[in-house]
Amino acid sequence: MHPDAQIVTDVRHWTDRLFSFRVTRPKSLRFRSGEFVMLGLVGDNGRPLLRAYSIASPAWDEELEFYSIKVPDGPLTSRLQHIKVGDQVIVKPKPTGTLVLDALLPGKRCYLIATGTGIAPFASLLREPEMYERFDTVILTHTTRDVAELAYGADLIERVKNDPLVGEECEGKLLYYPTTTREESPKMGRITTLLQNGDVARDLGVPPLGPDDRVMICGSMALNLDIKAICEEAGLVEGSNSMPNTFVLEKAFVG
Repeated sequence: MHPDAQIVTDVRHWTDRLFSFRVTRPKSLRFRSGEFVMLGLVGDNGRPLLRAYSIASPAWDEELEFYSIKVPDGPLTSRLQHIKVGDQVIVKPKPTGTLVLDALLPGKRCYLIATGTGIAPFASLLREPEMYERFDTVILTHTTRDVAELAYGADLIERVKNDPLVGEECEGKLLYYPTTTREESPKMGRITTLLQNGDVARDLGVPPLGPDDRVMICGSMALNLDIKAICEEAGLVEGSNSMPNTFVLEKAFVG
């Protein structure tokens, strides 16, 4: 057994391309909601095959949750997608990342902008009581190509609202904005377009992006750069753990 092996406790397949799973938590693991760890399986050569994965469960959870895409010929996910309860997964107990509340200055509203599996770190943050202590309004935007790919986010919002720790805290504060880019749905379009044309502000009844807003971004390189430009145009400044500011993005998952 690998020294960093953890046991799979739950697996859920959301679509033929997306799945989430829960594993036991290493006793030594201390992390801040929004951070990621290196996770993987032992390869055919006996060496660990590891990739960066955001922890989708909050820092106080007794287990760790992860949300993953299935890549048919991906060295890791082609195998990881077949895990079952009781299997072993390697989790390196050294968390890091920029999508943490410590990297943001206080503000009125906090936008969590995700595409695809980029929602994972926000699944952690939305169940963090501090999120609702710091901001009057928390806005989760989740953009996918197809409607079925929004299921994890929709389920997450229900879990948060019924969460014994943050359910009451998030009441009236948490806004959810799902959009699709390919399959028809109630709200269509890229989040970049919808922010720029004012749809997001109009639909949610909030002011246009400005100095009172804070933004966290997790998606593809293109999305990160596009939203970064939108943030900077609105007068926001990129922050980090050592220099908190008004928006942050995660660069670890960009292929």
